[in-house]
Amino acid sequence: MGQQQLLLILLGVIVVGMAIVAGIDLFTANAIESKRDLLLHECVELSSMAQQYYRKPKEMGGGGRSFDGWDIPSNLTSTENGHFKAAVNSSSVVITGTGNEVVTGSDSVKVQVTVYPDKYTTVILK
Repeated sequence: MGQQQLLLILLGVIVVGMAIVAGIDLFTANAIESKRDLLLHECVELSSMAQQYYRKPKEMGGGGRSFDGWDIPSNLTSTENGHFKAAVNSSSVVITGTGNEVVTGSDSVKVQVTVYPDKYTTVILK
């Protein structure tokens, strides 16, 4: 009877250990997805600002149907969620957001939003 009880305890420990490992994996995946969503949200907000600049006449401080001259506001280039850079040309803006936290190894979450006058596209880089 003693060996049977020890085997049941060992089996219980193995099952609990596997459940803990699975839980840690799920938590990590959720943390990565959450960080990615936050970065994407901030990039979309920046893309909205770029589109407003594009539509505003030059006389009112806008681009007058061009993205030339638009830049990320200095207080938004670095937030608690990440760092943002913009590559601007007259017909589009590419905004890249890189997360502050290292997720796996030395990689951070990275997203990219390309802004056009009437739409934007998103790409998840990491």
